[in-house]
Amino acid sequence: MPAEDNPALQGIWHVVCLIPRGRVSSYGAVARAAGLPGRARQAGFALRVAPKALNLPWHRVVGAGGRIVFPKSSREHGEQARRLHAEGVSVQNGRVTRSAIMDLDGLG
Repeated sequence: MPAEDNPALQGIWHVVCLIPRGRVSSYGAVARAAGLPGRARQAGFALRVAPKALNLPWHRVVGAGGRIVFPKSSREHGEQARRLHAEGVSVQNGRVTRSAIMDLDGLG
């Protein structure tokens, strides 16, 4: 089944699109809001296989505690931090400020 036809992945993509500029949420919260509690890794997988044409705001999804999950020396870490900064999110030592973290309970 192509990723585009997978209902679980579509649900995760939908939730990611609900995260507004200047806010972030965790992989676990995204999975929960998509009806997939305990499936944080599936949320990460969904973002990795998402068709580029969806233009998902992938940079708004972070690890638990607001941590950017990519290695600090990686291109992806720098790109995520740059995109978040452009939206007004402060990133220090690879973590976003608590005030930027959005509770997704009730969304989906």
